[in-house]
Amino acid sequence: MAQVGLALGSGGARGWCHIGVLHELHEIGVKPQVIAGCSMGALVGAAYAGGKLEALETWVRGLTPTRLLGLIDVRPGSGGIVAGSEIMTLLDDLDLPERIEDLDLVFAAVATDMETGREIWLREGSLKDAVRASVALPGVISPHRVNGHWMLDGGLTNPVPVSTARAIGADVIFAVNPNAKLHGKLWTRQTGRLEGKLDALPEWLGQALSPVVGDATTPPGYAEVVSTAIDVMTEQIRRARLAGEPPQVLLNADLSHLSVLEFSCGDEIIREGRRIVEAQQQQILDCTEA
Repeated sequence: MAQVGLALGSGGARGWCHIGVLHELHEIGVKPQVIAGCSMGALVGAAYAGGKLEALETWVRGLTPTRLLGLIDVRPGSGGIVAGSEIMTLLDDLDLPERIEDLDLVFAAVATDMETGREIWLREGSLKDAVRASVALPGVISPHRVNGHWMLDGGLTNPVPVSTARAIGADVIFAVNPNAKLHGKLWTRQTGRLEGKLDALPEWLGQALSPVVGDATTPPGYAEVVSTAIDVMTEQIRRARLAGEPPQVLLNADLSHLSVLEFSCGDEIIREGRRIVEAQQQQILDCTEA
């Protein structure tokens, strides 16, 4: 029987859509045996493979803007505005298996070696370290050291890891792209979704994250620049990789109106994950029955 695999792509906050995708797949009777996750796809994929998807969803849905700001652990010299200790705390709270080998499903997290720029597949050893390395979003979350190497976000090298899923045993692959640009734009000026919610941060950080409101000549703010730069980079890499390594079904989430930093929009993002599976349900079922 064909092994069904998921390639869960990077996308920062948009990656919460993977939760909806996994729930909807289960409702139509599709249960993947292989998970390849990149960045947020690694986090959600690990929770699923470890039987803790519902616990992660509860945490995500409770992530209000105020609570999100309380999770930011700024540490000068850490290489990001978030040092990442709260991610490790979350993984501890989910009570996932300690090692990748202890998961019930075949799993790999994709990261990027900071020294060589090479794509790294983390398939054994500490599950927490693998996920933490994969989510090290440049400019936002600090790098993480694994096996003597500093690792960055896997989206820098393989933002929708179809090749990884195939290499670790998947015969039929459904790929999820949280960063689809269905309307042709990589950036539109933000409208101030975080206004009034940054007071708990140090003044310099609050100013950096505040949306810039102005006319067309006003430079975009820090968060907009980081989010768009990541989108530009990953879109080019994704197109090149998927052209040579297409999945059986590509699920494109329509979330371009949200930045990669809007982690408190979980309800909306999870709904979109469900929607994209519903929209291609027959194609998915045809692939699993072939």
